[in-house]
Amino acid sequence: MRADIEANDRALAIEDKLIEKFETVYDPEIGLDIYNLGLIYKIDLDENGHCKMVITFTEIACGCIDTLPKDLIDALTQLDEINKVSVEVVWSPAWKMTRISRLGRAMLGISVR
Repeated sequence: MRADIEANDRALAIEDKLIEKFETVYDPEIGLDIYNLGLIYKIDLDENGHCKMVITFTEIACGCIDTLPKDLIDALTQLDEINKVSVEVVWSPAWKMTRISRLGRAMLGISVR
């Protein structure tokens, strides 16, 4: 899991599956998935299969504010280990371009230094 994402042990145990699902949920305006864009702040998966997510957006006026959480819920509930997903949207700390992964920067044509 990326160093800038807080995750508990249960979430880390299925890290590869989570990342695979995160990479299917895109910010349509930017054309990059939420994982590599750095929109995920926290993942907490409890013993009952309830996954609590804390995410942000690149800006308050983001056109996908209404659709992206639903897309994330739909993707994660496909996993056997997850029965329910709650998505909390926060604005603090504010998203910064430095949250974009190295792969994401390459995909967007941004310097990967």
